[in-house]
Parts: sequence; C-alpha cells; structure tokens
Amino acid sequence: MRQPVTLHPTPRKTNNKLAACALAFVLSLSGCASNKGQPTTQFDFGPATPNTQTAQSTLGALVVTDVTGSSALDSERMFYRLSYADALQARTYANSRWTANPLQMMTQRLKTRMGQAGAKVLSESDASLGVPILRVDVDDFVHDFSSATQSQGVVAVRASLFQGHTLVDQKSFIRTTPATTLDAAGGARALAASTDAIAADITGWLGTLNLQRR
Repeated sequence: MRQPVTLHPTPRKTNNKLAACALAFVLSLSGCASNKGQPTTQFDFGPATPNTQTAQSTLGALVVTDVTGSSALDSERMFYRLSYADALQARTYANSRWTANPLQMMTQRLKTRMGQAGAKVLSESDASLGVPILRVDVDDFVHDFSSATQSQGVVAVRASLFQGHTLVDQKSFIRTTPATTLDAAGGARALAASTDAIAADITGWLGTLNLQRR
C-alpha cells in the first residue's frame, strides 16, 4: 500500500525583503554597472547668503592661505562613509561630483564668510609685513552614514594663526550637520552647512585673540 506523502511548506525567509532593501541602498550609493550611462550631477556649496545675525568682526587685515588636506580632497569626487558597516572604507558616489575640489571650495567659502563678517581678507600674494596669517588644514570632510537611515555632513579642521613666523594660537574645530536626504544631494547640503558653521567658529575664535592690537 502506497504511503501518503506529506508536503512540508518551505520556511518563509522573512529577512529577504530587508536584505534586498539594504543591498539596493548600498548599490545606489556606490553605483552599480547599470548606472554607468547616467549623466553626472555636479554640486557646490550654493550661494553664500549673508547671515544677518553674525556679529561684525574687528579682525582688520588678515591673510587667508589656501586650505590644505589629504590628496583625496584634491579632486572633485564626492566621498561618503558607511560608519555603521565599515568606518575604515572610503566610498565615492558614482554619478555625482563637486564642481571644484573641496579644498578650493572651502578656501573660497572661508574667505567669503570672513569678509562678510567685516575682516579685510588678503591672499598670500597680497601679504605685507606684520599681517596675521591664517592656515587651515582639513582633517575630515565626508558624508557619514551612522546607520542605514541616518547620515550627516562632517567637517573637521585645524586652524593655525601666525604672526610672521611665530605661531600665535592653534585650535581644532568640528561640525556635524544632519543630512535631509540619504543621497549625494543631501550630503552636499549638509557639508555646505558644516563648512559655513566652521567658518563662523574660526571667525569667532580669531576675534578672541585681539589681533587688532598686534
């Protein structure tokens, strides 16, 4: 007599949808093969709208040198980091670029913001004897993902002020701005806001050094 056959239902893999969504999210950031034909989108910091709440500076004349940083920032590539997955891996957006490299954009933004605050901003070629010199080194400039649903634009710098060849003071600054969207556009907006905040912080710090008396 033939034995009845019992059919066992296949176990449902409840995590399949979640895993697929996570994979799609990562691929959309890094850019898979299907994205190669897409046009490149370019971003910058946007217009430097004056902040009416910023107190006017009493810095006087000041030389602002070109911002320096790692060689990775000397290109138009847009970097992001999945800190929740691998904080040591730097990734780039496949179809998004800056209009200029971040070091150039930060230099111009810093000069613009300090000028808006009332400082007389000079370049190195315009430097005269006795004018304070500001040097800024970038330690971090990245769209950082702390989770799959949360990210921020992180900017960290070291600012050094020199009088002639003498170091007057040095201070580190870091600003983190939440991104409104989990893509290159959101990262660009967050990094622009963090850069503006850093510029305000540096201007305020310089104001405490009484440079006009030197």
